[in-house]
Amino acid sequence: MTTLHLGVMDQPYDNSLGATTGSVAEILEDKYHVMEVFFESRIQDVAKALERSIQSALDQLDMNVPVENIDPFGTATADIETAFRHFLDSQEIEKLGIPGVPTQAALDGVRTSYKNPTGNKNKRGKRVKHGPRPSFIDTGLYNANMKAWFT
Repeated sequence: MTTLHLGVMDQPYDNSLGATTGSVAEILEDKYHVMEVFFESRIQDVAKALERSIQSALDQLDMNVPVENIDPFGTATADIETAFRHFLDSQEIEKLGIPGVPTQAALDGVRTSYKNPTGNKNKRGKRVKHGPRPSFIDTGLYNANMKAWFT
């Protein structure tokens, strides 16, 4: 039986907390079910990506490409990863009625990769808050390191 897995490549965040994309993904999945919600809301797109990928593999076989050089799920995984990134970037997840989404940090425009995560000072020395941002995209590492694979 073939199984689709959604996860992240484990990368360290540039901070003193020792957080990694893996630890953050676990927290987000436990609290918001981000990848589960993505899959459930985009199951038709995932199915179409699989269909295209397998058709491509069959076409390659028809062109006498050696079997060992064919990945029947290769384009599907790339398409699923792209769809996940779009799902977050376009704030589609925020329109699904998930409790706590959009997140307060996103509404407040918190950007932990900035020197001043909640805002900068303007020329008059007054703190100006960052504008809102998409939920689950703070530094961009979680989104960029999302991976889909089959076993």
